[in-house]
Amino acid sequence: MKKITLRPKDKEYMFLDADNVTPDNFAGKTLDEVRAIEIYEGNRTYALGDYFEVSGETDPDPNEIGILIDGSVPKVKYIGMKMSAGKLLVKGSVGMYVGGWMTGGRIRVNGDAEAYAGIGMEGGELLIEGNAGDYLGATYRGDWRGMKGGKIVVNGNAGSDIGESMVGGEIVVKGNADLQAGIHMGWVSKKKDNPTIVIEGDAESRVGAQMTKGEITVLGKISYWLPGFIYQKDDQIDYDGKQYAVKVYQGDRGEGGKGTLYYAGA
Repeated sequence: MKKITLRPKDKEYMFLDADNVTPDNFAGKTLDEVRAIEIYEGNRTYALGDYFEVSGETDPDPNEIGILIDGSVPKVKYIGMKMSAGKLLVKGSVGMYVGGWMTGGRIRVNGDAEAYAGIGMEGGELLIEGNAGDYLGATYRGDWRGMKGGKIVVNGNAGSDIGESMVGGEIVVKGNADLQAGIHMGWVSKKKDNPTIVIEGDAESRVGAQMTKGEITVLGKISYWLPGFIYQKDDQIDYDGKQYAVKVYQGDRGEGGKGTLYYAGA
C-alpha cells in the first residue's frame, strides 16, 4: 500500500472544508496534483498544499492508498467524506463530519472527533480512539435517514443524539453516552436492516426515544427511563466474549415501536 503524508503547516485559519481528502480523490494523481486539490476556508478556495506539506507516493487504485494526517486538525472538517476505499489515519484530533457518508475503507482517528462523525455512513469502518461529539452516525440537517451501514467504534465517550434516525450499521461506544442515544432509530428501516448501538458505559436519559426498530445495549446505568419501554424478560447475552445478565425491554411503545433494549445496569 502506498502512503501519502499530510503534515499541517504552521498557518492560522478559521475552519477548512477538506472533503476532497480521500484515497478516492488522491488516486491516479501526482503529488503536485494532490497539492493543488481545492479546499475551502469560508467561501474562498485554496490549494491543499497551502495548509499541508504533502509527501509520499500515490497509486491509481484507491484501495492501495493510505493517507496519514500527521498532527491534530480539530478545525478541518469533512475529512474522509464519501470515502469508498483505502485507509486514512489522523494522528491527533479532527473536526466535524469525519467519515461522513463513507461507503468503504477504514478511518482511524487517534484523538477526538467533533460532532457529526460518520453521519449518513453506508459502509466501511470508523475508529475514534478518543471521544466523539454529538450526532455520531446520525442524519444531516433536513434528512431523516441516518447511518445505513458500516461500523463506528469510539473508545472514549460520545455526545448526545448518537445514532439519530439510524437505519443500519453498528455503533459501539466503550465509554459513556449523553442524551437520546438512538433517537428515531429504525424509522425507515427495511425488514433486513437491524441498526445496532452498544454503550459499554453509562447512558443519560431518553435512550431510544421514538425508536421503532433495531437493538440498543447498555452495559452501564441509564439515568432516566422513558415510559414507552416495556419490560419483557430476563436474559443472558454474550458480548465481546463475556456473558451479561440483562433485562430485555421493547419500545418505544409511544411510537408503536418494536425495538429491543438490553440493559445490564440494573
